[in-house]
Amino acid sequence: MIWMWVFVGGGLGSVARHGLNQLIHQRMLAATFPFGIFAVNVLGSTLIGVVGGLLASSRLHLNYEARTFLVVGIFGGFTTFSSFSLDTLALIRSGHMGHAAINVIGQVGLGLLMVAIGYRVGAA
Repeated sequence: MIWMWVFVGGGLGSVARHGLNQLIHQRMLAATFPFGIFAVNVLGSTLIGVVGGLLASSRLHLNYEARTFLVVGIFGGFTTFSSFSLDTLALIRSGHMGHAAINVIGQVGLGLLMVAIGYRVGAA
């Protein structure tokens, strides 16, 4: 049943991501900077940070299914960047600065490299 919650939440998050992205791009017709996705990633990181803090401080109590629906499903569908940000913060807070740096440099650097390689392969 947990997979169904992830599926439904992911769909809701994806629709929200697309809607916000489209709304922002409609308002900024001449913009070349990806303001929509920028806003999605910042907002998603803010939301997952608030929920993560509320859960960690025991000010919010969610069972496993509800937490998975919200964090993995909705926030994950909205932006995986928010999960990446929360994981990195957890590494920093637990004193694993090296792992946090590897996570940031690795995911951003390798992500850019692999999208460039994939693009080249796809365009060939």
